[in-house]
Amino acid sequence: MSVSPSYLDRSSIVSTLRTAGCVFAEDEARLLIAGARTPADLAAMVERRVAGLPLEHVLGWAEFCGLRIAVDPGVFVPRRRTEFLVGQAAALAHRTAQTTQTAQAAGPRTVVVDLCCGSGAMGAALSATLDRVELHAVDLDPVAVRCARRNLADGRVYEGDLYEPLPATLLGRVDMLIASAPYVPTEAIGLLPPEARIHEPRVALDGGADGLDVVRRVIDAAPLWLAPGGHVLVETSEHQAPQTVEAVARNGLTARVAGSDELNATVVIGTWPPA
Repeated sequence: MSVSPSYLDRSSIVSTLRTAGCVFAEDEARLLIAGARTPADLAAMVERRVAGLPLEHVLGWAEFCGLRIAVDPGVFVPRRRTEFLVGQAAALAHRTAQTTQTAQAAGPRTVVVDLCCGSGAMGAALSATLDRVELHAVDLDPVAVRCARRNLADGRVYEGDLYEPLPATLLGRVDMLIASAPYVPTEAIGLLPPEARIHEPRVALDGGADGLDVVRRVIDAAPLWLAPGGHVLVETSEHQAPQTVEAVARNGLTARVAGSDELNATVVIGTWPPA
């Protein structure tokens, strides 16, 4: 569907987006109009959205935990449900900081590792929430790594497979290990909305036969990297939570499940025993 710049009033854009199946057409129209530099630019943005490109890829950013996160085309779009994981991690970090308060004006930095970081949204949000953070982020996709480096100017971003590119100096030092790893079963990929299935990297979605291949690898190696009393938090689905808990317990960590009905979010938290 071609969009002429001469017909780009708000009501026409809303109608065009609604016809294309955009459920929140009015909100999207407002964001597209605000983000366009010229009428021709707006027409091109509306065309890309009508063609099925995710809104965040059209705009070049996504809102996440109140932050504007750059999201380049081909990069996994951070989901609102993942904000729940960030909130759980922040609460744990604040609690740890209170119990380890020292006489110094500034306490020790919280060492955070964000695996399968994508755009770096979780690391950016956690850094904005905590006072002092040493942040390391990893992704396998070079496109995502370039994007994450834009969003994590104060952190270090590595390209590679999970823990492989991390410096050995982090072994036994990580306070908070967070991961929004792929957890969609391979056979369910075809059921995803076209926005995800077509425009997001499969490596960020496909979690193997039961969806937990990457999640298990994150958990299995976590004890090597966690500091005493450190936590690993992984996003999963409600029906996958029991298997994820089993993997956490098998590796000697104390496991619990946290969830949010409002955000349709499930997070499994593993805690390494304190020294």
